[in-house]
Amino acid sequence: MTGRVQPATAVTHPPRVEVPADNRPLVAPIYQSVKFTFDDVAETKRLSQGERDGYWYSRKSNPTLRQLELTLAALQGREECLVTASGAAAVNLAMLALCRQGDHVVCFAEMYQPTRTMIRRVLERYGVRHTLLSIGDLDAVERALSATPTRLVVFESPTNPVLKIADIARITALARRHGALTLLDNTLAGVHNHAQFDVDIFVHSLTKYVSGHGDAMGGAIIADQAVIDDLRAELAILGATLDPQAAFLLQRGLKTYFLRYERQCHNAMAVARHLATRPQIRDLRYPGLESHPQHDLARAQQRDFGSMIAFDLPGGPDVAKRFAEALELFTISSSLGSTESLILPPQLLQPRDFDARQRAWSAITESTVRLSVGIEDSGDLIADIDRALAASGAA
Repeated sequence: MTGRVQPATAVTHPPRVEVPADNRPLVAPIYQSVKFTFDDVAETKRLSQGERDGYWYSRKSNPTLRQLELTLAALQGREECLVTASGAAAVNLAMLALCRQGDHVVCFAEMYQPTRTMIRRVLERYGVRHTLLSIGDLDAVERALSATPTRLVVFESPTNPVLKIADIARITALARRHGALTLLDNTLAGVHNHAQFDVDIFVHSLTKYVSGHGDAMGGAIIADQAVIDDLRAELAILGATLDPQAAFLLQRGLKTYFLRYERQCHNAMAVARHLATRPQIRDLRYPGLESHPQHDLARAQQRDFGSMIAFDLPGGPDVAKRFAEALELFTISSSLGSTESLILPPQLLQPRDFDARQRAWSAITESTVRLSVGIEDSGDLIADIDRALAASGAA
């Protein structure tokens, strides 16, 4: 800028502070700017035509978001990643972008309720049909794929909240044989698991283990380059863009991701083993226990067993409610993967969109409790559970 300007102009056009090329910040800065600029029109036009790298508008891309995308793609073992404003935005964007009127989707009762709602209510409204099955009935999956040309098979593993383990190799092989794409919600397993399988698209809620602190919301779609290139254009139109501040927090969360995850898995195993000794606990489900019906499959597919535990408390929902309210270290809250331990009693877990057969598939009863185990001392968590069991009056 040449010449002296008035104060109102000076505060709107502050002086630039350039960092020398050999004087890099240890932590990448937050690019909290919606707009980027070039020195001339020609270079701006080259960017718009895909002839050079750069940034123009943060709804499309941003350097802070890009760092997070590159990190996540490497962790999940795929070429590319696209981050979104939430986990729901990630799975919904992927399905909206990939499905057309007349397409067919195979999905499962044992999956995140908002995903089911998107498929059964929103996509159906636009002419996308679906078949809802149980994740353990692979014969039914093959029959559905044989009977109807299918665009997408949408599933998760472990399932939320009862921690069934999907046979990923068989599901992906069936989908590939019948020309369908697979979309795996990999949130409960984490961004370091399942890369070895022939999954076309991974989606994650970054709000959970990646953030780890309950203070940042985000989602990710991770796939090969061609898939993400198509989805990136769709995201720019739909506008579910992650904020740079949230992206910075998520990137920071990744620095302690493995430390937290390992501690949470260690604590969850300790809590699960203790629960297995308590006569009040019924139908205990933790994939790391040999008593889990799919323990061998979980051990073969995953590096670890996660921090989620589910079980039933006899006596009905009132007993489970008293148990949840008596806990001091487990907080009644949604979500999972936080440093703090969380609990959801049956009153907050019941599916609202199932008939009797689908409810049986889900394995969610009126006494089902879900724990998300944090990084506290495992002995303290076990003592808290024992106190709450005594206070609840569970038989």
